[in-house]
Amino acid sequence: MHVFLPDGKQLDLPEHATALDAARAIGPRLAQDALAATANGELTDLMTPLPDGAAITLITKKKPEDAAPLFRHSLGHVMSQAVGEFYMAKGFPREAVRRGVGPSIENGFYQDFDLPAPLSEEDFPAIEAVMQGILARNLDVTRADVGKAAALEQFAYDPYKVELIAGLPDDEPITFYSQGDYVDLCRGPHFPRTGALPTAFKLMSTSSAYWRGDASRPTLQRIYGVAFATQKELGEYLERLEEAKRRDHRRLGKELELFVIDPLVGKGLPLWLPNGAILREELAAFLKEQQFQRRYQGVITPNIGNLELYKTSGHYQNYSDSNFSPITVDDEQYMLKPMNCPHHVRIYASKPRSYRDLPVRLAEFGTVYRYEQSGELNGLTRVRGFTQDDAHIFCRPDQLKKEFLDVLDLTVLVLGTFGMTDVRFRVGTRDASGGKYVGSDENWEAAERQIIEAVGEMGLPFTVEPGDAAFYGPKLDFVIKDVIGREWQLGTIQVDYTLPERFDIWYTGEDGADHRPVMIHRAPFGSLERFVGILIEHYGGDFPLWLAPRQIAIVPIADRHNDYARELETELHAAGLRVEVDDSSNRMNAKVRSAELSKIPVMLIVGDQEQAARQVSVRERTGEGTKERKAVGFGDLKAELLERYRARA
Repeated sequence: MHVFLPDGKQLDLPEHATALDAARAIGPRLAQDALAATANGELTDLMTPLPDGAAITLITKKKPEDAAPLFRHSLGHVMSQAVGEFYMAKGFPREAVRRGVGPSIENGFYQDFDLPAPLSEEDFPAIEAVMQGILARNLDVTRADVGKAAALEQFAYDPYKVELIAGLPDDEPITFYSQGDYVDLCRGPHFPRTGALPTAFKLMSTSSAYWRGDASRPTLQRIYGVAFATQKELGEYLERLEEAKRRDHRRLGKELELFVIDPLVGKGLPLWLPNGAILREELAAFLKEQQFQRRYQGVITPNIGNLELYKTSGHYQNYSDSNFSPITVDDEQYMLKPMNCPHHVRIYASKPRSYRDLPVRLAEFGTVYRYEQSGELNGLTRVRGFTQDDAHIFCRPDQLKKEFLDVLDLTVLVLGTFGMTDVRFRVGTRDASGGKYVGSDENWEAAERQIIEAVGEMGLPFTVEPGDAAFYGPKLDFVIKDVIGREWQLGTIQVDYTLPERFDIWYTGEDGADHRPVMIHRAPFGSLERFVGILIEHYGGDFPLWLAPRQIAIVPIADRHNDYARELETELHAAGLRVEVDDSSNRMNAKVRSAELSKIPVMLIVGDQEQAARQVSVRERTGEGTKERKAVGFGDLKAELLERYRARA
């Protein structure tokens, strides 16, 4: 057999040669330094036979980060081995620790265990010490192909491994990886020895996990860890985690009195407090202004609908796991609305349409309901009732691309307004092998092609994700990166030829015949709940002036300045700004501190000099710290703040 090196050189090797064989053929130093390889662009280890004719690249200890998924997977095995040794040191037999799955994940790894006694996070330092010892022992990692009978015999004590092995084909070899006396069922790939693994790892948390994700199966204990090529990267990651905790929207939402989730109301059903309601209203007003300029028409639809509506649309059948159960009313079945689109289709169908009427753009801040398991609920970012900034455009096929480009332009504008400029776009297409999709191949191909063309014309970075489409059509998702580097999937644009067919809607063409419109589903925010949760964390609660629920705090230095402070408050409130006076008995410094803790962006401090000259001293929160200005004329400041508010600066 032969393989090709990065410079195009062909390397002749024995049958079933591995990447280690290739490294040895090049030179002993490379064989010593090699950690992993790529074969035809896919990561592989040094122990797995290479495909004949593969283009390979060897990864060495000079750049271990290039093989991060491998060293994370291998450290997962090291953690699994360490947990076994930890319990053996406590007197338990080796077979007392049984294991589920243990993959590498972004930034780290996890492993599911059935343990003889629960493990706590207080045990993590001891387990990490065992892991460091396994790395110090520099154990060789070996790969072996075994038959099914031998594999079942090896793991006869472990029902989870037995179940996994029993589900594998009878005629294919099963892969084991070993290091020292630790053996595990695994496809790989792995680092060649434990001593080559980075020491920059940390066990982070433990949780429960159903075996194979099934609530009716045994509950296992899952242990998570993170791993990086260097201690510097690990330190930076842990710092980002601490920053994420400081920005946690659940904590800030409580401190800033934005929302509560009351168990008496129900899990996943947030209640918006006055401050949070202001935030929502500002977001809605911003988008409604943009929609008005683009000639959208507002509509309002009910929170429930007849079950036949959702059967016709396909939402009842295709999203059965996330729908709430139907309810019976007067011998008819109804369901909490899972989607706004079927309602908008019926509004379109409420009267005849001509080709001259199209496009029809219907928009609604519509509340929908989805069933989420209790363990998946998370503050505002994963809820059971949420409001979408939903719109549906009904257009002629020849209008589709122009309408899609306009929606894309609106979305980029929306994200840029919030400083979300690090965005990637993800085109979700059909998976050719999937069976959930409805509609003709011709329509699917046309829709996918036009989405890709539109994104390309705007020069936006995008990836194509087969299998990520909705059941009725392809889509474009927006994935933003926030100020601390986390990615969030926000809104979406979807092209749909299918719902118009399912509901048999039409327009009269220029030729007098009936024609089928195309639908565009569009939601730049996605859901207001999720978007607000992300905004809270993106800004760390320090909202810009136009979004801040409490925009201005006036701080009188002494009681004799209270009347002047209230006079300014009245003027600012009449101008449309959100303002309050702190006329408490606290000292000035305490009042300033209170406003800072409440993250009010602008403080106006007034004393004798300010009152005499109708001025204020301004103390303003900025991204870089606090900015102060003395002796600012009140009239000029009011005009400045109003301009910033109206411009959404």
